[in-house]
Amino acid sequence: MPVKVIEGLTAIDELRADNIFVMDNERAKNQNIRPLNLLVVNLMPRKLITERQILRLLSNTPLQINVDFLFMASHEFKNTKQSHLDSFYKSFSEIKDDYYDGLIITGAPVEQLEFEEVDYWSEFLEIVKWSKSHVYSSLHICWGAQAALYARYEVTKENLPQKLCGIYKSSVEQPKNPLFRGFDDSFYYPQSRYAQSNPSVINKIPDLEVLSTSKETGFSILAKKNLRKVYLFGHLEYDRETLAWEYERDKKEGLKPALPKNYFPKDNDKEKPQMSWASAASLFFSNWLNYAVYQGTPYLGERLGHHCGEENYDFNQKE
Repeated sequence: MPVKVIEGLTAIDELRADNIFVMDNERAKNQNIRPLNLLVVNLMPRKLITERQILRLLSNTPLQINVDFLFMASHEFKNTKQSHLDSFYKSFSEIKDDYYDGLIITGAPVEQLEFEEVDYWSEFLEIVKWSKSHVYSSLHICWGAQAALYARYEVTKENLPQKLCGIYKSSVEQPKNPLFRGFDDSFYYPQSRYAQSNPSVINKIPDLEVLSTSKETGFSILAKKNLRKVYLFGHLEYDRETLAWEYERDKKEGLKPALPKNYFPKDNDKEKPQMSWASAASLFFSNWLNYAVYQGTPYLGERLGHHCGEENYDFNQKE
């Protein structure tokens, strides 16, 4: 949240260098405040659990947030009752004329398919295109990140030799980036995926900054320099038990999964999993809401459409 101080205070420059939002008198007098409007495109099979995970992370802020959930109308869901979708979700056709301060696109268990083979791929592309003129900042998770990078930059994906699953240490490469304000030099990060976005292609995109990497998993988090597009290749939103549930599911399906790394005490899957990423997840989502969404989004959402071709437009300036 912003700190208002008297202009000229000696500490101001140092605070701003540390990504502290220091507000001057003029901006404080003229700021417009309203609830933030967020859209969550929930592609995960256990939708009710993902809802809880995302909402928990969004709630750790003094900001009021209005959340809409979106389902893919072009996909038939097997694990979620239609009555739940009818009651608590919207289709793209229902929200396409609305504007949102933030968008979250979750992962999906379709990594082993080519993007074009996913039955809702056309609808996904439509949402990505729409977001340019109707969303201020977008956060993409796992497959959602891979798919958005392919849609925007034609970044292909590569299948991994085996499923990457476990808790991995990731280094903060850009400690001055606002998304990592308050972070230590490294943090722990759940991974659960069969593929990765092609790193050689990513390295050729000057528009993207590598914010976090891991020796074991490669790129962890990417973002545009203006933070209007953020890509997470893992699952900071996961609960303590999520990887354990996925492990048991894969065993029942005869996939012979490897034990998730750095997860069960003494690698004993009968023990309670260790939770080592909760504080990092909470801080990251709070930073995203504050620095990438709240501090930059326009008071009037339709202004996004007026300036959709101006990626670095400052919506805090008067028009």
